[in-house]
Amino acid sequence: MLQLNPDLSDRSTKSIAMDLEVVNDRLADAKATEIVEWTAANLADGLVMSTSFGIQSAVMLHLVTRIIPDIPVVWIDTGYLPAETYIFADELTQRLELNLKVYQSPISPARMEALYGKLWEQNDVESFNKYDRIRKVEPMQRALKELGAKVWLAGLRKNQTNYRKNLQVISKQGEQYKVLPILNWSSKEVYKYLQTYDLPYHPLFDKGYVTVGDWHSSRPLTPDDDDERDTRFKGLKEECGLHLPLTPGEAKSLDSSTL
Repeated sequence: MLQLNPDLSDRSTKSIAMDLEVVNDRLADAKATEIVEWTAANLADGLVMSTSFGIQSAVMLHLVTRIIPDIPVVWIDTGYLPAETYIFADELTQRLELNLKVYQSPISPARMEALYGKLWEQNDVESFNKYDRIRKVEPMQRALKELGAKVWLAGLRKNQTNYRKNLQVISKQGEQYKVLPILNWSSKEVYKYLQTYDLPYHPLFDKGYVTVGDWHSSRPLTPDDDDERDTRFKGLKEECGLHLPLTPGEAKSLDSSTL
């Protein structure tokens, strides 16, 4: 168990806010399991985690549920995921006995396409952003509210996008604390963990995918790609918006369901 300064133990989520800089300094060299254990001990109220059931999602799901077995696991089902993702999700849910909470947009895929067209075919960032607000961001924000989430564990890593390079292990985002246990892991460490615990990659990994989201906006990596994220969103953007701080305007829009 990670040994912390006694002054940081037994703190409520309110008091932790004043100590984020100190906490991050103490956790900088901690193992991922120690970060999860510390979170369970110090920020136990309102814990949730999210998953995309992506290429390496088995790592975080296994890592966290070994320590917090009943933690609510939020999965945003966009309605456009590859068949392989749905099968992979079902298999992992059963194997790891996940307390899975599935959330979807209140706007069906058919209705969205009728109102706005196939947003992913419009080849501009704003169309992708609108798609993400409808199918991903609104359901996630609703999940956090309905589950009473105060602490959100996620599997972001620094080497995934430019935005993630500057993240900290623990931060305050909106009304939740965001905890990122494997933030500093390399791809080699991810692979080693999967091998150690005999955990599977997503099935599309064997077909050349290094990251996978919706079927229409994900493709295999090619020799011409400069970066792994070029295989998502047609290379137009790196983040889907789930893990980006909301602006006041975005938050108001989601609250009023005026998407």
